[in-house]
Amino acid sequence: MSDTTLKAAQTDHGKLAALTLGALGVVYGDIGTSPLYTLRECFGGEHALPLTPTNVMGIMSLVFWALVIVVTVKYVLFVMRADNKGEGGILSLLALATHASQSASGGSSGAVSTGKLTLLTALGLCGASLFYGDGMITPAMSVLSAVEGLEVAEPALESVVVPVTVVILILLFAIQSHGTSRVGALFGPIMITWFLTIGGLGLIQVAQQPGVLAAFDPRYAIAFFQTNGWIGFLVLGAVVLAVTGGEALYADMGHFGRFPIQLAWLGVVLPALLLNYLGQCALLLSDPTAVRSPFYLLAPEWGLYPLIALSTMATVIASQAVISGVFSLTRQAVQLGLCPRLHIRHTSSEEEGQIYIPRANWGLLIAIIGLVVVFQSSSRLASAYGIAVTGDMIITTMLALVVAHRRWNWPVPVCLALGAGFLAVDLSFFAANAVKIPHGGWVPLVIAAITVGLMATWRRGRAVLSRRLAEESLPLDAFIRRQAKSTDIHRVKGTAVFMTSSSNTVPIALLHNLKHNQVLHERVVFVTVLVDDVPRVPAKDRVLVEGLAEGFYRITVRYGFSQEPNIPKALRLCKAFGLEFDVMATSFFLGRETLIPQMNSQMALWREKLFVLMARTSVSATDFFKLPPNRVVELGTQVQL
Repeated sequence: MSDTTLKAAQTDHGKLAALTLGALGVVYGDIGTSPLYTLRECFGGEHALPLTPTNVMGIMSLVFWALVIVVTVKYVLFVMRADNKGEGGILSLLALATHASQSASGGSSGAVSTGKLTLLTALGLCGASLFYGDGMITPAMSVLSAVEGLEVAEPALESVVVPVTVVILILLFAIQSHGTSRVGALFGPIMITWFLTIGGLGLIQVAQQPGVLAAFDPRYAIAFFQTNGWIGFLVLGAVVLAVTGGEALYADMGHFGRFPIQLAWLGVVLPALLLNYLGQCALLLSDPTAVRSPFYLLAPEWGLYPLIALSTMATVIASQAVISGVFSLTRQAVQLGLCPRLHIRHTSSEEEGQIYIPRANWGLLIAIIGLVVVFQSSSRLASAYGIAVTGDMIITTMLALVVAHRRWNWPVPVCLALGAGFLAVDLSFFAANAVKIPHGGWVPLVIAAITVGLMATWRRGRAVLSRRLAEESLPLDAFIRRQAKSTDIHRVKGTAVFMTSSSNTVPIALLHNLKHNQVLHERVVFVTVLVDDVPRVPAKDRVLVEGLAEGFYRITVRYGFSQEPNIPKALRLCKAFGLEFDVMATSFFLGRETLIPQMNSQMALWREKLFVLMARTSVSATDFFKLPPNRVVELGTQVQL
């Protein structure tokens, strides 16, 4: 092996190790801290079970097979195959499913936000909205459950649990601007310590009662249901807590890549979780009084406070998994036209998926603190937890099956068999959690309903606005022909770039410029930005330049839904087409619409007002497209919706 090849191999191994460490630090905090509360809720929650050997072994068997079927087989091995050019998450999966369905039916592919609200799009919006609900509940639940360890050590400290939780959450969200790579590098070693610790604590108990290993036999799970009947089914609402965080594995794929996440799960996380759950069950079999906190009571008395400190750090990291997922999901929603433009910052020069969105960060923090203050304890929050997770699991399964059949060409019988197995598990978990709706389960449903309403309103409002602007404009070809013959309009030196959402009509800004200034630049360029249903469009396919007539050009700029538009950078690529730009000598013309709601429109009046409010909060086109502010001219117009 040559020195060059050896160095390249060492570099690849070093990068894989760094990404795997980062994945441990960011991706697995959520599911990795589930042992804090899962078994406690199974035996001490609303539908508490009696502590009999049959129940303990049955619950352990259910937890084991949930981790195997839901996380390992479904997410790690199946869903993560739906790698949309490096990106994951529900909207990325939606884009794959939509593209595959359109290709199979002979339709044209395009952004998810175009066309009618199809069943696939509706499913994707619901899934994304449920993930936002999960993103709010997970940090509140995880950090609260860790800090509640103080009550186990000293009951008098109960009153400080909520204030301490709020302070920890504020500190967590304050460091998000440093980026997931730095956060992951900081959290990775802590999570390795966490998994080694919980695995070791569990192993000690398993060594004392090795018979608990028999719980891997699914007959214990079957016997559990035969013994407990309806109550046993309802306890599935607590068992599902063991797999919360599975969706974050897929949502965070763009941050670290598929293989590092899979490697971390199979090599570190799954063995540690199984050992800890087995250890808790062994402890309950030998000491039923440990049911009040089987996780913390695994530790010797001298190790309780250190374990509380480590648990608190681990649950802070658990929050990081969904926070990173929310950032990724939000950027995809912006690019796919499902929410207003937001300020998005890249936090890594190497990994494009590592981003920070200030508004999403602080909005999420406010919502999480609200949940902590209202619910006060992790046990109460547990009632709200499962609905969002299980609803998301069902939608992910359905979309992934569409991709498997339409895109991967898997036979229908294989997809049906796989779907029947996954959905049987997903729907059972969802049904068991549905009884919690009156007791807190309504919270994620309300969050999801509000989010779906906002996304659908923005999507619909943009479509109505585009039609209104098209009605007030002129066909571009006819306009250019008329200008070529006209001698009334004076041509001035320089280049004018008009940003337009439609490549076939005259931008309103151009018509206003002609009306008020009665001049055209020597070179007039119409720029349309399109977002494809892929995460990234390579630079070689970024721009398409068309010469329309003497001095008139049309440029189409294409991006993926995980890329940020940068128009000056894109214009530099036009040199390959014989069209050069000096950005600082170019004038950029933008239309600024003042939206006016009206009765008898294509939207309900309240939705029109909501759309107008959302539009006012949108980041300016100058900032979003990275245009030089001192070269931008904005021309306003009033538009009745």
